[in-house]
Amino acid sequence: MQGLWQRRKVNLNATTQTAPSTSATPASPPPTTPTPSEETPRSEPVPPASGTVEGVPSTSSQSKRKLRSTRGEEGNKRSRVGTGNTAKEYAPPTVRLSDLGGVDPCVEKMLELVAMPLTHPEVYLHTGVQPPRGVLLHGPPGCGKTMLANAIGGELGVPFISVSAPSIVSGMSGESEKTLRETFEEAKRVAPSLLFIDEIDAITPKRESAQREMERRIVAQFLTCMDELSWEKTDNKPVIVIGATNRPDALDPALRRAGRFDHEIGMTVPDDEARAQILRVLCEKLRLDGTFDFNALAKATPGYVGADLSALTGAAGIIAVKRIFKSLSEGTIVIPDNSASIVDTDTAMQVDVTHSAPAAAISSPPTPSPDARLGPFPQPVLSSLSITHSPIARFLRSHPGPLTPAQLAPLSISAADFMLALKEIQPSAQREGFATVPDVTWSDIGALHATRSELHMAVVQPIRRPEIFRAVGIDAPAGVLLWGPPGCGKTLLAKAVANESQASFISVKGPELLNKYVGESERAVRQVFARARASSPCIIFFDELDALVPRRDDALSESSARVVNTLLTELDGLDARRGVFVLAATNRPDMLDPAMCRPGRLDKLLYVDLPAPEERAEIIRTLLAGSRRRSRVPLLSPEVVEDVAVMMGGPKGDDYSGADLAALVREAGVRALRRALGPLEEMEGHSGGAVASVTGYDASERKDVEGVVVLFEDFQDALQKVAPSVSKAQRRRYEALRETFASGVGRRENKERVV
Repeated sequence: MQGLWQRRKVNLNATTQTAPSTSATPASPPPTTPTPSEETPRSEPVPPASGTVEGVPSTSSQSKRKLRSTRGEEGNKRSRVGTGNTAKEYAPPTVRLSDLGGVDPCVEKMLELVAMPLTHPEVYLHTGVQPPRGVLLHGPPGCGKTMLANAIGGELGVPFISVSAPSIVSGMSGESEKTLRETFEEAKRVAPSLLFIDEIDAITPKRESAQREMERRIVAQFLTCMDELSWEKTDNKPVIVIGATNRPDALDPALRRAGRFDHEIGMTVPDDEARAQILRVLCEKLRLDGTFDFNALAKATPGYVGADLSALTGAAGIIAVKRIFKSLSEGTIVIPDNSASIVDTDTAMQVDVTHSAPAAAISSPPTPSPDARLGPFPQPVLSSLSITHSPIARFLRSHPGPLTPAQLAPLSISAADFMLALKEIQPSAQREGFATVPDVTWSDIGALHATRSELHMAVVQPIRRPEIFRAVGIDAPAGVLLWGPPGCGKTLLAKAVANESQASFISVKGPELLNKYVGESERAVRQVFARARASSPCIIFFDELDALVPRRDDALSESSARVVNTLLTELDGLDARRGVFVLAATNRPDMLDPAMCRPGRLDKLLYVDLPAPEERAEIIRTLLAGSRRRSRVPLLSPEVVEDVAVMMGGPKGDDYSGADLAALVREAGVRALRRALGPLEEMEGHSGGAVASVTGYDASERKDVEGVVVLFEDFQDALQKVAPSVSKAQRRRYEALRETFASGVGRRENKERVV
C-alpha cells in the first residue's frame, strides 16, 4: 500500500508539471504552478522533477535548497536587527493628551517622569542625574491608566511597545522568561522607547505566596531585566517601562523599590470637577443643545469613572437617536422640506445607494442596474415590513434619501437624554456591595420634624452643597447615630436621607460582616469603607450597630474586639473619610462601645422617641393618604381620617410607635376585607377552591373587591387587637438613657414627655 501511494504521488507530480488537465469541467480549475523565475526569491522547497527518482534528489535541487535557506536566514536576521521596520512595528498610538480630562496632576507627573528623559536625555547626562526607569500606574478599573500611557506615547512619538502581561506566560518551561528577555531586548534595540506592560500583577506576584516555581522565575527575570535598563548598558538611550495595575499590593515588594519602578502614580475615582472635565472632552464631538450644564451632570454621577462616563454618553446618544426618530415621525420636530427627497421609487433607491459616490455621479444618475438596488434601505424591503405603525418605518418611507444639513440642524442631544441614560448605566465601582437607593421620601414620613431637620443639615446639605460647608471650615462629614425604642422610624429616616441626597448608598446589617475565620471580619469592614471612598459621596448605613460594635471588656472575645478596633480606625484614623457619611441605628445604645460616640466618629446622637399625640395624628394622616410606595386606603368618607386621627391622638394611642400605627391601619384593612368577602369557607366555595383563588378573580369578585371600604368601626376593632410594642418599663428605661446619650435638641424637646 505504501508503494502504491508513492507511485500515485510521483504520477501526480508528473502530470501537474508536464501537461494541463484535459477535463472540460470548469468546477475546479487546475492548480497553477509558478514559473522558475517566480520561485527563485521564495524560500519554499521545489517539488522534485518528473524524472527524479523518489528519495534520491538531484544535486541541483540540493544546492538550490541550501541557497534559499541561507537567503531566508539572512532575511530573518536583517528583519530582526535592522531598523527599517521600527516605525511600522512600534508606531506610537493615536491617542493624545487632549483626549484626556480630569487627570491634570497625573499628566503633569507623567510629563516630568517620562517625557523629560525621552526628549532631553542630554540634560541628565550633563548633570549626572539618574533618570527614572519605571513608572507604575495604579487605580480602580476604568479610571484611565491604559489611556494615559497611550496618550503619553502618542504625544512623544517614540517607539511604543505595548505588551499584555498574560501573553508573556507560556506553558513550556523557560519560554516565559525567554519572551520577557526578548521583549526588553527589543525595547533596547529601538531605544529611545516606551515599554508599556498592562496588568503587570499577572506576572509579578509576591514570590512568598507564589504557588508555582515558574512564577518565581518570571519575577526574578523581570527584576533582572529592569536592572539592565541602566544608561551604561543601553548606550545612553533611555528606555522607560510603564506598568499598569489595579492591584498594587499584589506586586512583589522588590519590584517597587528605587531603580526599578521608581515612582508610582495613583489614579483615583474622579471628583465633581474632574467628571465635568471628562464630560466636556467626551461631548466635544456630540451636538448638544445650548442649555447643557456639565457641572449639574457631574454632580448627578457620583462614583463614575472615565469608562462609566464614556458608556453614559453612548447610552445618551442612543436615547437621543430614538427620541429624534420618534419626534420626526410624530411631527414634534418639523424639518424643512427637501425637494430632492420627493422623487419616485427608483430614483430614491438610486440616491440612497449612491449617496457615498462622488457628486458628479449623484447629479446625473444613470439607469439603475440590478446590482444598484442592493442599498442599505431598499424600498421593497420597507414596503414588506409588517410593523406599519412603527414611527421609524414611517420615517424611512417618507425620507428614503439622506437628510440635508438644513434638515439636520434642529437635531441635537439634550440634558434629558443624559438623565434617562443615568437609569441604564450602573457605575462599575457600585456593581458589588452597593444597595439600590430606596424610594422613601420625606413625604412618606409623618412627624419627626426636628430629627429630619438635623439629618438634612448633617448629611443632605453637605452632599448637595459641599463648597458652602468648606467655606466655613467644615470638611469632615459628620457621623449620626439614631437611637430609640424599636418601631419609631430610625431605618425609615436613613432611607429617606439616602433618597434625598441621591448619593451612593451602602446598607450594612450589623451581623452580616462577622465571619468565623480570623481576619475576615476586619477585612470586610475595611472593604466597605474602601468601596465608599471610591464612590464618594457615599452614605454607609449600619443597622443594628450594637451587634457589630459591642462594649469592649474582659468578657468580649478577641475577634470581636478586633472588629471594633477596625471600625474605630476607619471612622477616625489616618485615612480621611472625605465624602463618606456614616449613619447608624440601634435600640440598645448602652451596649455600644463608649469610644464609638465621641466627636469625630458618631458625634451627633439623635434620640428618636415615641410620637407625641399630635405626631400620632400626623402619622395616621400620612398612612391613610397613600404615596408612591403604597396605595391609598379606601375610606367610606374623608371624615374617617379625622376621626381616626383624633382617636389615636387621645389617650387610647399612648405608647403607640410608628410601626404600631402602620400595623393598626393594616389590620383595619384586613377586617374590612373580611366583612366584604364573608367567611373563608364561603370564599373558597364561591371561587371554586384554592385553585381559583390562585389563578385570579372572576368579574363578580373583582367588583366586590373594588367596592371594599374601610369604616371607622374597623379601626376601633383593630385597636383592640394591636397593642403597643413598647411597654411602660421599657419607656422609663429609654427615658433614663436619654439623659446620657441624647443631644441637646432631643433633651429640650422631650423634657415634658417623662412618664
